[in-house]
Amino acid sequence: MNALVLHLDGIRVPVERAGSSRKARLTIESDGSLCLRAASDVAPDELEQFLVSKRAWVYRKLSEKEALQHEPITKEMVDGEGFSYLGRSHRLQLSDDASAVRLKRGRLVLPRAKADAGAEPIIEWYRRRGEAWLKPRTRAWAERLRVEPEAISVADLGHKWGSASAHGRVRLHWATFQLPPALVDYVLLHELAHLREPHHGPAFWQLLARAMPEYEERKGQLARKGSRLWMGDIAT
Repeated sequence: MNALVLHLDGIRVPVERAGSSRKARLTIESDGSLCLRAASDVAPDELEQFLVSKRAWVYRKLSEKEALQHEPITKEMVDGEGFSYLGRSHRLQLSDDASAVRLKRGRLVLPRAKADAGAEPIIEWYRRRGEAWLKPRTRAWAERLRVEPEAISVADLGHKWGSASAHGRVRLHWATFQLPPALVDYVLLHELAHLREPHHGPAFWQLLARAMPEYEERKGQLARKGSRLWMGDIAT
């Protein structure tokens, strides 16, 4: 008899039949592969439902594992250093004339007087640009989901790309604005959907699928690209 193999968003998940407990166990191996263990009398459709219910956990763990396997990206506040904004790369240009960080003719201009201030001037620029970029996108997605966010902002959220509070406050990590617009939209939509469905249950993923049918593909791209973003570390 051929061994049972399931799939989650294109990820191969072999099933190992072992033990007598009907409680299935999903593990991520050291190489990042998945393995599902269950008793022999647990039906395949029941295992598929269990696997789908663990989707958010799988992506979170894979993202954490990938982040641990990559050295943090560091930047230097010098002419020519590369910074990404909405998926496009811009070279840093130190300027004696500029008074604030800004994009000009494809360059990210940094006042020379702020070059010794570390990452904060650039991070603050991402915050301001991100919040301005989000306003029309938030209105459009909120209407599609029929939600009314109380406030939208950009902040440093540590290892989380976004958050949504019970009071309707939605926040995105400033680092997400290095990603292409389609992936920032996914993070935004994900958090807005939590205003209707707080938990990652079937209703949440169904809501997401109706608003963004290709959300699974975007989620996979976020997991792959997210660990390679600059998170504010400066070379010393």
